[in-house]
Amino acid sequence: MRTSRTSTIGLNIGCLAASIALSAGSLFAQPPQNRPPAASAPANTGASAMTAERALALAEQGRCKEALPTLRRIVANPGPIENRRTAGIAGLRCSMTIDSVDSTLDFVKLLEHQFPNDADILFVLVHTYSDLSARTAQELGRDAPNSVPAHKLNAEALEMQGKWDEAQREYEEILAKSPNEPSIHYLLGRLLLSKPQGDAAAIQQAKEQFQKELQIDPKNAGAEYILGEMSRQAGQCDEAVPYFTQAAKLDPTFGDAFMGWGFCLVTLKKYEDAIAPLQMATRLEEGNPSAHYNLAVAYSRTGKRDEAEKEFAIHRKLTANRPPDERSAQ
Repeated sequence: MRTSRTSTIGLNIGCLAASIALSAGSLFAQPPQNRPPAASAPANTGASAMTAERALALAEQGRCKEALPTLRRIVANPGPIENRRTAGIAGLRCSMTIDSVDSTLDFVKLLEHQFPNDADILFVLVHTYSDLSARTAQELGRDAPNSVPAHKLNAEALEMQGKWDEAQREYEEILAKSPNEPSIHYLLGRLLLSKPQGDAAAIQQAKEQFQKELQIDPKNAGAEYILGEMSRQAGQCDEAVPYFTQAAKLDPTFGDAFMGWGFCLVTLKKYEDAIAPLQMATRLEEGNPSAHYNLAVAYSRTGKRDEAEKEFAIHRKLTANRPPDERSAQ
């Protein structure tokens, strides 16, 4: 029996959804196991008078709609920290059980506000986001299997499974139907560079994909940066500088773009020009030893000895505990 194209997309998106959930494990996919039985809930009373114990008992019994208002109130208001923590986790479980995204996000916000640095709560939130992501991926595959987003997600799923050729065909099929769809040429180019044992032809093909992406979306800073990095790695800094420059202009927070821009200017011995982008690189990536080292070189070669020594000192501090091979690579 032949499997339909739509079924295949749904299957691969399902695999992606499963991998999302398995990456953290789901707290909500199965009912809680090995818990002591909850006490029977007493006769129904108003939510304002409901105790924490009763709300938790209702949650344990699966009567989530009844329990949620009280659980939310317990978390939101002052009270014993363990009560609020327990109520918050129970509220998240109940919200996910009844597929209430609004309620789930409400509890997420409450817990993030009430317990910003609590490792246990952060652990639970990781599972919550993971499960929401998996469920949304399944909905996309079920409700809009032939849409561009579904095909993109399917391609990502294939990449995660190491099925590079299948993922490439997925992107190419999107482009065959929608040749001017933004981001697809970029994603295809990135895939071509990521494929194991890529040859010169694949690299050239990737470069062409990034150039096509910029024809469709001239504001794609990622495509500009990768083209610059490809030129830099090929020893063509003259060609790389305009790409890095444009990437940095498009995204003023793109530390790697400023780093590549400054590095290439140092390589080209344009030390004065290199100072400004390298200063920005050190601000955006304070812990990047290479940014501080290259800025120190630029300062040194332009007669700014005090500034150079300061940057060399930062570089030495950042690389002090690194293996010798990593230090020499800076």
